[in-house]
Amino acid sequence: MTLPSRDTRVTYPDGAVVSEATVLHVSDSGDGRKIVLLDRTAFHPVDTAWPDQPSDRGSMSDGVHRWSVPEAVTGGVHEGELFLGADLPVRTGTEGWVFVVGHVLEESAPTVGTPVRVEADPVLRTELSLGHTACHLASLALDLALRDSWTKEPPRDGLGSPAFDALAIQRSRIEPRGSVDTYRIGKSLRRKGFDPSGLDDLDAVAARVDEALGRWLSQASDVRIERDADELSARRAWSCRLDGTDIRIPCGGTHVDSLARLLSVHVDLERREVEGGLELVMHTRAVAHEDDRAHSADSIS
Repeated sequence: MTLPSRDTRVTYPDGAVVSEATVLHVSDSGDGRKIVLLDRTAFHPVDTAWPDQPSDRGSMSDGVHRWSVPEAVTGGVHEGELFLGADLPVRTGTEGWVFVVGHVLEESAPTVGTPVRVEADPVLRTELSLGHTACHLASLALDLALRDSWTKEPPRDGLGSPAFDALAIQRSRIEPRGSVDTYRIGKSLRRKGFDPSGLDDLDAVAARVDEALGRWLSQASDVRIERDADELSARRAWSCRLDGTDIRIPCGGTHVDSLARLLSVHVDLERREVEGGLELVMHTRAVAHEDDRAHSADSIS
């Protein structure tokens, strides 16, 4: 079958959970499932290079049949070959590649050329979007809380704080209404000037993080996803105004459209001794306003 010659156009950065599309390609995944490529989609796929946010789940329909879509993955087309998920050897946006969203179907699939409608689960989307927005806020608040723990001049984040998150992050996992971020404090970070004694009183650090989070939520700023184009590989960034400063963080995930959607965000910090240094784990939990909880309940019912 012919493979796409241009990127999948994606509508999830604008908050869409439903889209109409045409089937461009269908292939076997190798484990009995089918991979369907569309010309456009509202489905957010898991990114291979930085798989922090899980993919959407939902369905695909041609008006007669409906197929469950348990996950979507990022793929790439190069020299007539399709690479999906962990088999994709390059980062999204690499020149000379076409980047696509692979919709995973359990068994059968629509045929090439069929018009279809895809619907992402709105409850899961909202829950993950709440978690991802809270994650960005918490990372900025952690930078702020640790600003006095540096003995050298390090790179700074968009608010002017030393960029602890960017320099130390090892893993990030977005969860429904929360996230888990793991930071490495080893020789490299120490050489950059970070003093680990700043983590001796984790309760005090967490309190400073929560104070900043509470202040920012009270500002109820809009959240925007800025992007250069609608192709999957186009650059995208999370944008929000905090303390009078416009912040932009490169991000390919989904988010709520306003901090007013969040009633509270709270973090718990955990310090671990590991070989060659320390790990700091930040657990972030968000509480949504009543209208968002009601929306989730209505969608489930």
